[in-house]
Amino acid sequence: MRKLNEAGSLVLPLAIMAVLLLSTLIFGIWAFAGMQDYKTNSDKKSAVAVAKAVKEEDVKKDAEFAEKEKSPVKSYSGPATFGSIVLQYPKTWSAYIEEASTASSSTPVNGYFSPNFVPAIQSASLFALRVQVVNTGYVEVLKSFDSAVKSGKASVAAYRAPKVPGVLGSMVSGSLTDKKTGSMVILPLRDKTIKIWTEGADFNGDFNSIVLAGLTFIP
Repeated sequence: MRKLNEAGSLVLPLAIMAVLLLSTLIFGIWAFAGMQDYKTNSDKKSAVAVAKAVKEEDVKKDAEFAEKEKSPVKSYSGPATFGSIVLQYPKTWSAYIEEASTASSSTPVNGYFSPNFVPAIQSASLFALRVQVVNTGYVEVLKSFDSAVKSGKASVAAYRAPKVPGVLGSMVSGSLTDKKTGSMVILPLRDKTIKIWTEGADFNGDFNSIVLAGLTFIP
């Protein structure tokens, strides 16, 4: 009888130990599975983060390379008859420029500039840079933007070229034509007018820091 009591007294502790052992085993399996899942997700997140960082670095390097490739700049020197305009532009751009042989031409200087190559000038392409000397007075050219300004499609501000501060002109921002927007500088040149502009917004930085910053002409 005593042995039976002793055996009975051992059953409960053994059962408790078995339950605890089973619980520990289950917890261990659950914890291990959780760690593996975390490791897997963590590895995936790390891989995504690394890929993103590499891509951002590549984009940054490409942008830096593109900027370095623009230097040293190219220059265009216009005829003395039409103000001896000197324009600087990135060396990675190409130019197509028409120069009239007589001062009576409606557009004595008509230039198109674009990265790599100049597309068909009759197309709807957006040019990085345009330059014109037109046989029209400054006031009349500026008045041609009155409608766009009144409708709020364009704005006009006074402008002086950094290297020709003695000449007061204007900068038009917004709608330049029915189909194109951008920024245009208009400067008086005796009985003619100089128009320099960029189409769209992609080349504003080059337009301001290279083209306008280096612009010279003889009024």
